[in-house]
Amino acid sequence: MKTRVKICGVTSLGDAKLAADAGAWAIGMIFAEESKRRVDPAVAAEIGATMRRRIEVVGVFLNHPLDEVVELADLCSLTMLQLHGDEGPTFCAEAGRRTGCSVVKAARVKDKASVQALRSFRVGVDFHLLDAYVEGATRGGTGETFQWALAKSRGAGPPLILSGGINPENVADAVARVRPFAVDSASGTEASPGVKDPARVEALMRAVEQASLAAA
Repeated sequence: MKTRVKICGVTSLGDAKLAADAGAWAIGMIFAEESKRRVDPAVAAEIGATMRRRIEVVGVFLNHPLDEVVELADLCSLTMLQLHGDEGPTFCAEAGRRTGCSVVKAARVKDKASVQALRSFRVGVDFHLLDAYVEGATRGGTGETFQWALAKSRGAGPPLILSGGINPENVADAVARVRPFAVDSASGTEASPGVKDPARVEALMRAVEQASLAAA
C-alpha cells in the first residue's frame, strides 16, 4: 500500500495548490489560536472552496467548542476534522455526525500509555494520528520526532497517520519502520512557519514514493 502524504500548516491558496500538484492526499489548515501556523478563516474558506474536489481539506482544532468546529467546517468546506486536544470519544463522534466530515483523533506521544489511550477512540473516528510530545511546547509543528517503535502500542484500530518532525530526510525511515497509512509534515516542508518550500514538498513526496515501493 502506498503511504499517503498530508501537508499541514497550509495558510495560502498557493501552498494548497502546491501540495495538490505534488500529489499530496490531504492539506491541513490549523485553527488553533496559539499556533504560528494559524490560518485566517476567510483564507481557509477560499482554500476549501477551491480545493475540496482535488484533495482532502483538513481542519486542525485544539479544544474548540463543538459549535465552532461545526461552523468552521461549513464555512471552509472541510472534508476532515483533526482533533488535536483533549476531546473525548463522544465529542469526536458528534463532530463527525454534525459536519459529515471524517474525524482524525490525534495523540501526543510521551510514552506507551499515551499511545494506548487511543484505544478509547476505535469507534467514532476514522483515523488516528500520532504526534511528538515536547515539554512546554504548543501541540503540533514542533519539528521533533518521537520513538516510532511506540506506535506498535496502539494495537488494532483505524488507519494511522504519522506526524511529528516528518521531513524529506527521515520520512523513508518512518515509512519503513511504522508502515503508516499516511505521513503528516508541517515544519519539515516549510521555508518559514506557515510558508511552504516547494523543493522540500517535492523532495518529501519523492522520498515517500520510493519508500512505499521499497516496502511493497
